[in-house]
Amino acid sequence: MSRSLTADDLSTFDWNSMPIRPAVRLFVLSTMAMMVCSSADAAEAKPLTFEADIRPIFRSHCYDCHGSIKEKKGKLDLRLARFMIAGGETGPAIVAGDPDGSFLVKRLRDGSMPPGDVRVSDEEIAKISQWIKQGAKTARPEPKQIGDGLGITPEERSWWAFQPISRPSVPGSVGKERVRTEIDAFVLARLKEKKLGFATDADRLTLVRRVYLDLLGLPPTFEQAQAFINDKRDDAYERLIDDCLESPHYGERWGRHWLDVSGYADSEGYTNSDRVRPYAYKFRDYVIRAFNDDMPFDRFIQEQIAGDEMIVGPLKNLGPHQVQKLVATGFLRMAADGTGESDGAVSRNQVVADTIKIVSSALLGLSVGCAQCHDHRYDPISQVDYYRIRAVFEPGYDWKSWRNPSQRRVSLYTDAQRAARAEVQKEVDVVNKEKTAKQQKYIQEALEKEYARYDEPLRSEMRKAKTTPGSKQTDKQKALLKKYPNLNVNGGNLYQYNSKHADEIKAYAPRIAKIREKIPVEDFVRALTENIGKPGTAPKTFLFHRGDHRQPRQEVAPGGLTVTAPEGARFAIDGDDAQIKTSGRRLAFARWLTNGRHPLVARVLVNRVWLHHFGRGIVTTPDEFGKLGTKPTHPKLLDWMASFFVESGWSLKDLHRVMMRSTAYRQSSLRHTQGDALDGANSLYWHKTVQRLDAEILRDRILAVSGTLDRKMFGAPVGVSADDAGQISVSGPDRRSVYVQNRRTKPVALLQVFDQPVMTVNCSKREKSTVALQSLLMMNSEAVLKYARAMADRANKETRAGADAKLIKGLEIPFDFKSYTENLGVWRVGYGHIDTADKGKVPQVKFTRYTVFEGDRWQSGKGLGKGPAGLSFLTRVGGHPENKTTRPIRRWVAPADGQLLVKGSLGCPSKNGDGVAVTVYSSRLGSQGTWKARAGGVEYMLDFEVKAGDIIDTIVDEQSTNTSDSFSNEFTLSLSNTAAGTTMGFNSHDAVAKPPKPSTYTLRAPIADQVVHVWRLAYVRQPTREEAELAVGYMKGQLALLSEQKHKNPVRQAMTNFCQALISSNEFLYSD
Repeated sequence: MSRSLTADDLSTFDWNSMPIRPAVRLFVLSTMAMMVCSSADAAEAKPLTFEADIRPIFRSHCYDCHGSIKEKKGKLDLRLARFMIAGGETGPAIVAGDPDGSFLVKRLRDGSMPPGDVRVSDEEIAKISQWIKQGAKTARPEPKQIGDGLGITPEERSWWAFQPISRPSVPGSVGKERVRTEIDAFVLARLKEKKLGFATDADRLTLVRRVYLDLLGLPPTFEQAQAFINDKRDDAYERLIDDCLESPHYGERWGRHWLDVSGYADSEGYTNSDRVRPYAYKFRDYVIRAFNDDMPFDRFIQEQIAGDEMIVGPLKNLGPHQVQKLVATGFLRMAADGTGESDGAVSRNQVVADTIKIVSSALLGLSVGCAQCHDHRYDPISQVDYYRIRAVFEPGYDWKSWRNPSQRRVSLYTDAQRAARAEVQKEVDVVNKEKTAKQQKYIQEALEKEYARYDEPLRSEMRKAKTTPGSKQTDKQKALLKKYPNLNVNGGNLYQYNSKHADEIKAYAPRIAKIREKIPVEDFVRALTENIGKPGTAPKTFLFHRGDHRQPRQEVAPGGLTVTAPEGARFAIDGDDAQIKTSGRRLAFARWLTNGRHPLVARVLVNRVWLHHFGRGIVTTPDEFGKLGTKPTHPKLLDWMASFFVESGWSLKDLHRVMMRSTAYRQSSLRHTQGDALDGANSLYWHKTVQRLDAEILRDRILAVSGTLDRKMFGAPVGVSADDAGQISVSGPDRRSVYVQNRRTKPVALLQVFDQPVMTVNCSKREKSTVALQSLLMMNSEAVLKYARAMADRANKETRAGADAKLIKGLEIPFDFKSYTENLGVWRVGYGHIDTADKGKVPQVKFTRYTVFEGDRWQSGKGLGKGPAGLSFLTRVGGHPENKTTRPIRRWVAPADGQLLVKGSLGCPSKNGDGVAVTVYSSRLGSQGTWKARAGGVEYMLDFEVKAGDIIDTIVDEQSTNTSDSFSNEFTLSLSNTAAGTTMGFNSHDAVAKPPKPSTYTLRAPIADQVVHVWRLAYVRQPTREEAELAVGYMKGQLALLSEQKHKNPVRQAMTNFCQALISSNEFLYSD
């Protein structure tokens, strides 16, 4: 960006660093000096006017004390130039032509005005000084007199957002090449100014993913994507858009955008208890249905602002269409409302203020809240205008006659349902009467038995005391009943006297409950309604001085923002509508907003739709179309779309079509250096901006690819709760995120970290952050791991072996899952013997695993002695050998290097035969010792070096004869590594344990085939050969690592890790 040189540039320039001759240097110096003088002269020559240049400064800093209020501070009025020349208590504020002699300039320069921390900037002071120096000129003759307030100047009214919406002509100079819709012509016209053009069209795979994610918030399946890619019809792309717009999931996605703007929440907020709103979800469902039905947006707005006022007659016996209109007013009930707990004037008025903020930011794109306490400092919005809008809503939100949330519920019970409830209640009363009579009979029978235990006259005294009403009992009678508590027989303790009778009475409860099930459930609506009684008795609205409800000033009539109507045609509601039982104010206001001539509403709505499709709005501040916001990058395009939107019947789906069919939307996301240099922010749309998925799309996409997505629509939200790690997670069915309970104090961790807004008030534009916490959550969240596991299981279930044989040829991953699971842990039990070996080599043990666990022993077949190893078996403490080739063996596999200490005890109690012997044998070192026992026992101890993977067998043999060879053999192993400072202990008892339940996991397809399948699930495309090789390499590495760690199911875990990596990747998290 270029700028004019200043004298400071000359004084700070490092001339010695320039490699030029003195003569040339002198020429450059004189030239630059002339440029500075020319620049200064041009600035000084620019004519400044009060209205265009000075009033905006005063509006920001001075008018709170010297303009908007009736009694001006120091009696100085800055609203007109002549008022300043006339001055106040201290004399003239300015002297035309003499800024240094002007009192106003002196006070600004010394910082004493305005009071407070915010100063007028040096640039602004310089501009005021220059204006005075030029003679304090005005743009036009000033009026002889003006009323209270700041008024609106033609300059303020000329701001682009306040101009009437017109239908600009479509640029025809750009040619027809690549112009598919009128949008392209407008965009190309701006691009050509920078000598730029559109990027190439995106390929079909990119387009189908883009359209699905944009319109549905769900990815296409691989099959759906292939169907579009292979569709050769000329209008295949248009058909794709239409199909998505007709999907019921469209409303779930685009309804979520409006719920953001509405400030939708399933809880009241305001206080820490954050009470749940049990019926708020009906508004969410209303929004989804409205979007799916393509309800004209003008009607959509009217129903949300004044649905109750569109219902004829009382709010009773409502039909479906009337209920819809009532539910729609939930839009005005989304602000945090703690008045059920903190019912004070402050909390009541805060609800009203937040509601006005929601309405104004959603529909007007203006921060009117600034005018709650004073005239807006930047935009022509007076404090009176703010309270005119408040007066529109005051009949529904009467802060002096307030109704808390539960009092505002509207019952949907019809007269027919009430009659049905009454009939059921009659039936219940009959049964209750029968129950009461029987209960009284049984109580009396129990009392008679108790009376019979006592003699006269005590018995008669007891009976009289019991039959005397409590209020008439004498002190003596009360004392008697207290002395004999056994006379206190009632329905609650009848079982103590006669359990059979008590059970009969108890049986009435389920009988009555069964009858009550026939009562129609009473449903409610969270709505905004008015409670004003007779027409014309609506509450009055007063302007609050400094926004303080304790300082009411003049009464204000309902209306809209003055600046949004032509001069002299301000929208006002003169009187309440006598034809309806409400004030009619909100309905009149809604109709004015949607009359097609309002300068803001259509622009704001169209800009918001563009924002969601293109990643940035034509106005990048969607809730601020005033001076504090940004100006539109394509003002004519914005107006063309706004007029198109209105003239097409406010059809949002038609607006989608015209945007998404454009080349601007269909282009690829590829960048180039020229474009980055000229328009790095892509504000001119020379390529499609890559967008990070919204939090809800990300979660829903994970659910979709994992196969866990519950597509049920509408109804009460799925609850949330804290998991074991303290993170808030979804605690119900895996429904779409739009159906997850939105608690203000309990945001779901996965959604919040990816920037789902917490509704303090509402959200007009989501932030898109990139922080380390997102990656950490994707790696460590139990919820993410659960879905990655489900995705892996889905792949194992769905993959067809050989479907991608050509792609993965030579990439097979051999893994014997059955063999692996059998060899988990350090212990094995079986039978065998020490085999022979070549000279110089260590003989190895021939080992066969026992296959049957029966009773408390491992053996080779069902039934003792029935298997191939005969009577060879092992128990936790001992066993029995069979012959030279079927000797029982406890096998231990060394998990690490170290020094192994073996301490054991061998026993053979029988004197018959020649006893038994135990040999400790190392697969690497051979025999480490043999110990014999007969008619008693022997202890043994030895230590030797082992390396990880060494097999240590304890083999018990029968000696020369096989007679009475039952034995005990118990030992411990201690593996020490001095260098590492570690010691591990093992007990021989653990070798003979009940086998674990067999794994239910079955590897249904080769691992490499499954790798390709999950790739397609995640990315909706086939991997390339190079990608397949990388993926298979990753899986091999994971399998090796997990096998080394002795994981119970390394295949499933490796695939889970691979799925987790895919759903954490940029290709999954972003849309291009």
